[in-house]
Amino acid sequence: MSKAPFLVFSISSFSFIRFSTKEQTLFAKRMSFLVKAGVPLIECLHLIRAQTKSNSKKRVYDSIIADIANGQYLSTSLGKFKRFFGEFAINLIRVGEESGILSQNLAYLADELEKKHELQRKVIGTLVYPVFITVATLGVTAMLTAYIFPKLMPIFTSLHVDLPLTTRVLIVLSAYLRDWGLLTLLGFVIFVVALLIIRNRFEPVRTFGDRILLKIPLAGNIAHAYNLTNFCRTLGLLLKSGLTLTASLEITGQTTKNRLYRKACFDISKQVMRGETLSKGLGDRPRLYPDILTHMVAIGEKTGSLSTTLAYLGEMYEGETDDFAKGLSSSIEPVLMVMMGLMVGTIAVAVITPIYEITQHLSPK
Repeated sequence: MSKAPFLVFSISSFSFIRFSTKEQTLFAKRMSFLVKAGVPLIECLHLIRAQTKSNSKKRVYDSIIADIANGQYLSTSLGKFKRFFGEFAINLIRVGEESGILSQNLAYLADELEKKHELQRKVIGTLVYPVFITVATLGVTAMLTAYIFPKLMPIFTSLHVDLPLTTRVLIVLSAYLRDWGLLTLLGFVIFVVALLIIRNRFEPVRTFGDRILLKIPLAGNIAHAYNLTNFCRTLGLLLKSGLTLTASLEITGQTTKNRLYRKACFDISKQVMRGETLSKGLGDRPRLYPDILTHMVAIGEKTGSLSTTLAYLGEMYEGETDDFAKGLSSSIEPVLMVMMGLMVGTIAVAVITPIYEITQHLSPK
């Protein structure tokens, strides 16, 4: 008994522990199946712990098992590990325990986590190819400039001829990369890391970044659709599980990464608490929530089917996210290919042009 508080403290202090979305999904799926099969909760946790390979995560489960053995709710014990499981999962489980539908809510949670993971995978997958092409282009260009071109420079300098502008620029760039290339790369990495740290530490900087992201052409469309998908799905599922609208909006805000949408959820929750409707709160923010969403929510409120309406809207915006992601990929690919061709072609011209001019002035004896 005396070891439990120390165990919770030691586990919460391990900043390297992380439960991935896939692990959370498997946890919810297995718990739902075992609870539905009539297996006691503590036995469910023992079975899941036995399948866990990480010793750190086993200690997390040990703490949860000790809490359940002492008569605590599962949601109460998971609440000590909010950083691992999140407010959304904990509240959904809490409602399931209080209303006697824990297995059903765990199944809802697993399905929602799976959909979120799939949506993230689609968005990230769209960006992988453009990033790969960009890195490959810069890598090839840097290699040609820093290592291949210097081997030809003695030929140009020994002939004492006027070199074209592209060749002179390439000579300067080659010298810079040779002398300062590694330091420049190191400085760029430090800059990116510092920018990420500042973004995570300072809320105004993060809010500013989120606002800029929503205004970027194409990428902003994906960000809007992605946030609307998560908003509709999360809010709809929380309402379906039995939570009040104000509590659902608060939890939705806590699980939203974009700071503009997060603040909007909290502000709308306050409006609803004052007696205003959800559709009114959404309508006051047309830049974040489009008219069709506001109108559909208003219909859902009038017909008493708000959670079903939000689930439908979530599917609709997921389709839009997928379409925008494919459109972004299709738009960027030709631009990147043209840029790659121009960069490599410029280097080729810078190398070939002086050689061609030199051979033109050579005459056979």
